[in-house]
Parts: sequence; C-alpha cells; structure tokens
Amino acid sequence: MPTALITGASAGIGAVYARRFASRGYKLVLVARSLEKLEDLAAELGAAYAVSVEYIVADLTNSDQLQTVSQRLSEGDIDVLVNNAGAALLGTFEEADATSMERLVALNVTAPTLLASAVLPSMVKRGSGAIVNLGSVVSLMPQYFPGIYSATKSYMLTFSQGLSAEVAGKGVYVQAVLPAATRTEIWEKAGADLSQIPNVMEVDDLVDAALVGFDRREAVTIPPLADVGLWDTLEQARAVFPSGLGGSPAARYINHS
Repeated sequence: MPTALITGASAGIGAVYARRFASRGYKLVLVARSLEKLEDLAAELGAAYAVSVEYIVADLTNSDQLQTVSQRLSEGDIDVLVNNAGAALLGTFEEADATSMERLVALNVTAPTLLASAVLPSMVKRGSGAIVNLGSVVSLMPQYFPGIYSATKSYMLTFSQGLSAEVAGKGVYVQAVLPAATRTEIWEKAGADLSQIPNVMEVDDLVDAALVGFDRREAVTIPPLADVGLWDTLEQARAVFPSGLGGSPAARYINHS
C-alpha cells in the first residue's frame, strides 16, 4: 500500500485530501497543529477505510517541529507529499508587521520547500513518487490581492514548475494546484468575511478536481479555469520568451541622445 503525507491535514483541503487518499487505499501520515482534530480524523479514516493512519502534531513555522516532519519524510516510505499547510495575510504590504510576514513566509514558502527537499532523494532513488504543492490563482494576478500572500503563492508555482523540470525524467511527478476562493478556515483565521467573496468553491469540489489533474499528471491544475486555452497560451509565451533574450541591451534601452 502506498503512503501519503499531508500537511495541514486536520481540516479543510488537507482533511479532504486525507479522505480521498484513504479511499484509494493509501496509508496516511497526517500533519497539523491540533492533536484533537488529528485523533478524530485518524479514527474516522481508520474505521471507514481500514487504512493505517499515523499523525504528527507540528507547527511548521517552528524549526524543531518542522525538522520532525522532515525526518519522517526522509525515512523513504512516502509515495505522495501534499504540501497543503498555509495561511493568508490580509492588508497591504505597507500595513503588515514584520513578525506576521516572517511567519507567513515560514509557513507558505520555507516549510514546503524543506519538506520537498526531505522527501525527494528517496523518490528519485526508487524512480517514483509525487509532490503536490497547493498554490493559488492569486499568483497569476497579484494586483488583486495586496501584501505578500500572492508572492508566497507565486513562489509555490515557480518552485513546482522548476522542480518538475528537474525531476520529471527521474520518475517524480510534481503538481501545482491553484485554487481560487475556497470555503476553508483560512479566511476566518485571516479575518476575512467569506460571505463577501464571490464564486467560492466548496472544498470537496476543489480536491476532487485537483485529483483529476493528479491522475492526468498535469503539471499545473487550476480547478475553476474553464478555458484551458488561456493557460496554454500563457505557457507557450513563457516557453518562447527566453529565445528573445540576447547578451546585449535591447535596442529600446539604448540611449541614442
């Protein structure tokens, strides 16, 4: 039986991923901060699907606790890593305090990077495995989401694409999932009123769509995007862009005065 480790697994997107992978027969390692929620979910999944469920209580912004999860990933038996844990930070960059921004970067950027680093060697060694990184559509439209949240999610997209290019030929699949607004606790924790946000997707719908992309081995899955041609056009432009980069300044930047 394969094993999936899921961060932010006690509620929302992470809990639904846990249920879906359990239904596929995966053994689970669940990571979250709430012991009570992890115990309840482990009992639920064990009873419903007769799978082994291990859990680790960890705050991934704490370096020692992050190391505990990294150590578990390095043991070599994890087939799928779902980097789901994350947070939002509302308000402008000008208004944000340094401590809040540092914590956001630690959770949204540093933690998933180091967890992927911990699990990757064993995946490459056996020639199989998958890393799923939860990003956001705001990575493609930062002007609509002030502050650094969109920047952290832009990192997740770029990180996923770069890692995919590096390890796809070694049997490791990397998927970036870019949700739009989804009905999770992240909004309440950030102080947002979800009732004021249009077109909110239900969590089950989001994860089920993401898993369709997972099964298709999509590099980037954008569940609410109806016209895939828009993404294809963007990717084609990105692929062609480097061919126009020469070793000298472009003519439009040469001062002829």
